[in-house]
Amino acid sequence: MSINLTDQDKTTLRTGAYGAVSLLAAAGAAGSPHRIATDGSLALASATGLVGHVLAAKTKDINLNGKSVAELADHVLPTLTAAMSLLKQQAPAEAGNFRSTVLVAVEAAARTHQGEPSPTLAEMIRKITGALDAA
Repeated sequence: MSINLTDQDKTTLRTGAYGAVSLLAAAGAAGSPHRIATDGSLALASATGLVGHVLAAKTKDINLNGKSVAELADHVLPTLTAAMSLLKQQAPAEAGNFRSTVLVAVEAAARTHQGEPSPTLAEMIRKITGALDAA
């Protein structure tokens, strides 16, 4: 691949993707946050292309600390938008790949519940999708 992402660009992608899954786990605490996190992370691990390579890297550069769902959302949602913006500028085809990868992970995480996602999870999914589409 001839696309050169900086270390900061890669951190932005990882933080956005894994942050989306973390937001669902935090919002779905009444269910099984561990199952949500596991299913979402497994979906991210199956990503392909440049996005797949970036998400598969074993690093400790992701900061998803927050004392509340609101603090986590304040960090993750703008990061998702930033990730989409940088990919649209540097690798337009990978922007679509990133968006679909995050949405597949969100869907996989939300399926851990029987039937429809809870209203809380559905609202968080709407916010994540909005952040992806804001770029």
